[in-house]
This record gives sequence, structure tokens and C-alpha cells, in this order.
Amino acid sequence: MVYLNREKENVNLEYFIAKRVRSSTNYKNSVSAPIIKIAIAAIAIGVVVMLIAIATGVGLQKKIKEKVSAFNGHVGVSLFDRNNSITTIKPISIDQDFYPEFTAVPEVTHIQAVATKGGMIRTSTDFEGIIFKGVGTDYRWEYFADFIIEGRVPEINQEDIGKEILISDEIAARLQLKVGDKAPTYFMKANGQEPTAKGFTIAGIYDSGLEEYDSKFIIGDIKNVQRINQWAPDQVGKFEIFIEDFDELNAVGERIQMNTPSNMNAMTIEQELPAIFQWLALLDGNIFGIIGIILIVGIINMITALLVLILDRTHMIGVLKSLGAENWMVRKIFLYNAMNLVFKGLLIGNLIGLGLIAIQYYLSPLTLDPQSYQVSRMPVYISWWHVVLLNVGTFMVCLLALMVPSLIVSRISPVKAMRFE
Repeated sequence: MVYLNREKENVNLEYFIAKRVRSSTNYKNSVSAPIIKIAIAAIAIGVVVMLIAIATGVGLQKKIKEKVSAFNGHVGVSLFDRNNSITTIKPISIDQDFYPEFTAVPEVTHIQAVATKGGMIRTSTDFEGIIFKGVGTDYRWEYFADFIIEGRVPEINQEDIGKEILISDEIAARLQLKVGDKAPTYFMKANGQEPTAKGFTIAGIYDSGLEEYDSKFIIGDIKNVQRINQWAPDQVGKFEIFIEDFDELNAVGERIQMNTPSNMNAMTIEQELPAIFQWLALLDGNIFGIIGIILIVGIINMITALLVLILDRTHMIGVLKSLGAENWMVRKIFLYNAMNLVFKGLLIGNLIGLGLIAIQYYLSPLTLDPQSYQVSRMPVYISWWHVVLLNVGTFMVCLLALMVPSLIVSRISPVKAMRFE
């Protein structure tokens, strides 16, 4: 019975302390009120910056990976002696166990045969070196659909040799070409033979934002490359393989290598284009660095607010201790109120941050230099687990960081505190 009465008294006393401490945030003339507002604003601004850092960093990585994959596939399979040339040197027969269905690796969603050939487009006023990428009827144009800004994809069928091409906006601008124009193209032959001329018609214009590809590649029927190189109809340059989950790229790439002939090499796009992916990996460090700095600033502001709050209520703490309040009880109430401020900052920061991300996602007011960032508009991407992890992590870090400064409550003497004004 005595124990129950003691528990009831502690609950009532705790409620009384909480009410008194919380009142400090409601009085405009309170000493701690401006500091509290600053602390809430700091948490809110920090959350906005962290959300934007994650959304832009992850969005940029995701967009560039999608674009590079659209050009190369996730894994490329070619002969070991193909050397490092971007144009196809030796052909591969399409009579393979893994084509057209890679049943040995279930993670593979699609496989397509392609071939490349260096050439030159020459008009009456100018010329431009290009790389012709030949594709067949198995080519997945949906990976490329977002890049087409004018016209359509070339018509490619099994019987006739297609004479239509897809050209980049950059090449079209330099050569002053448009959809429907003729693009006389010349291809070099081996052994010093005279170049082969092809009269292509521009069916569409694309703009991927990837400078390395837009400045070189045109896309057309693979049968043109086969005829120029004097290959058989069943010979191609390489196979481009697409998988379900990019995060499993390395593991799936190894399995693909194990299920291809010994004279073939399976390379992931990370292995083929290490410079791009090393640059993308640096973005992770930038994101973590920004989050770390913002958390430090937010913690410092919250510690300051808590100490000012305790200082502003020193006299009250002394009175309550004299009435029998334990140190942990008083500390807990101050921590409750401090975390209430963190919660308010998180709520405001999430509303503003997610709002700004939504504006960029739908309206794209922020643009980038494609020569430096490989994209023309700032891409943003954020998932629900990013938001949950960020908020829970921020809340827990602030709570743990505030445990130490709250110890000052245990050092306040009731006698000295009641004299404090």
C-alpha cells in the first residue's frame, strides 16, 4: 500500500514538473524561448539539408546508372581477344546456350546482340566522326525511350537491311541535320580497302545527357555492320545483358561469367567504365559527410537549448528536489521536453524538405551542366526507408547526445538552487 502511494506521488510530481518545464516554451518573455526557437529551427534546417543531400546524391547515382545501362546493358559478353577497341574486331556466333534466353542465371531479364563500327558522317559543309551501333530485332528500345526528343526509333526487321538511324542531338546540331534528312556515312574497311558509303535517313534524334555517348553514337540496323565487315548473318559483336537488381550486379556478373564459354569474357559496366562509377562512389562520401556535419551542428544546438532550459528552471529544480523528486525523474522530464523540440524540428524539416524534393521531381527548376555531371537536370530520388532511417537516426543520436548534459540536474543542490534567481 505504501509502495503504491509512493508510485502515485512520483507520477503526480513528474506530471507537475513536466507541466512547469513545458511552460517555458509557451512564454514569449521566457529567457529560454529564443534559444528553443533557434534549436527547433536548427533541427528543421538540418533535416532539410540532409533530405536534399540524400535525394540529390542517390538520384544522381540512380539516373547515371540507368543511362549508362541503357547504352551498354548491365553486363557485356564478348570475346577475350576483342582488345580494348570500342568497335567490334572479331565476331561471335549467336548460336550460344545463353542466347536468346539466359536460363542458367534467373536474374537475367533480357539479352540482346549488338555490334559497333567506326565511321564518319559527311555533309556538304562539314563532317563528324561517329560510332555506328548496330542492333537487331531483339533490341529493347524501351530502355532508350526517355532519351528520344524528336522523331522515332529506326525500323528494323529480319528481312531487309534498315536504312534508318537514330542520331544524337549534339551530332545533329553540329552537322545541321534534322529528322528526315539524309546522313551520308562512310566506314573504313580492313587491308586498306576503299571506304564503304551508306546513305542513312535520320528517323529520330536522342539526347541522353551523357556527353561521352551523345558526341559519338548513332544507332541503326546491325545488318549494316555485318555486311561491311563481311560477317555471316548469325555473327555479332557482343551481347548486352540486363538484370533485375543493379545492387546485385557484381554477384550476378560472376554467375554470368561462370555460365559462358571459356573464350568469352563477361564484364559488368562497373568494370568497363570504372571512372564513372568511382566518381559516383565519391557521392556516398559526400552524403555521409554532410549528414555528419549537420548532426554535429544540431546536437550542439540541442545541448545548448537543454542547458539553457535547465538554467532557466534551476530554482524550480531546487524546490522539486526538496519535495522529494529524484535526479532521474527530473532529468527524464527535461529529456522529454528536449526530444519534444527535436520532434517539432523533424516534423517541420520533413514537410519543407520533402516539399522541395517534390518540386524538383515534378518541375525540375534546377539544371546541371551535362559535360560535368552527365545529366542536364538535377535528378532526385528518395524512398520511404531513407526518410524513416534519417528521422529515427537523428532522433536517437540527439537523445543519446543529450543524456550527458542532462547530468547537470543531479549536481544542482536544492539549498543553493532555491537561492538562485
